[in-house]
Amino acid sequence: MNKRKYDILALGVGNTLLSDEGAGIRVVETLETHPKTSKLGLRLMDGGTMGLSLLVDMEDADALIIIDAANLGAAPGTIEIFASENMDKFLRHRGRSPHDIGLDDLMDGLRLREALPERRALVGIEPARLTVGETLTETVAAAVPKAADAVIDLAQGWLNEIAVTLSSAEDRSRDTAKPQ
Repeated sequence: MNKRKYDILALGVGNTLLSDEGAGIRVVETLETHPKTSKLGLRLMDGGTMGLSLLVDMEDADALIIIDAANLGAAPGTIEIFASENMDKFLRHRGRSPHDIGLDDLMDGLRLREALPERRALVGIEPARLTVGETLTETVAAAVPKAADAVIDLAQGWLNEIAVTLSSAEDRSRDTAKPQ
């Protein structure tokens, strides 16, 4: 049996020159030293504001977690997770971020390439300030470790789902292989 590793890409996007707009990048930096990142086999990427060139890395992923500053209409530092279709709906209805290409455009690009992962999520962090500056506000900086934990929890949940699915499939395969 081919035991290919399940590839979960945690992609931080944003502009670190616009204070809290860099929150997604800071979460990925936090994940680089998180004790569970390597255990789960997370592939981390600082997507910055790279736009459509991200498609190449994204289309190879079995599952995708995007981390970004997001206008949630909540208090600064609030973290919200949008999974699968809820992610798609949120991206369609939110305004453009400062990126040249919107995340919804990237998702459409993956759809066109028939590479949109079934398991996908956006971890959004409400910014307090989007002005020129390389540091996060205190409130958003305090949310970064919590957002990193949310990424870990999402990845762990997906890997648990996959393990159960594979185990059930192996059980069915053994049952059908038994002589009657």
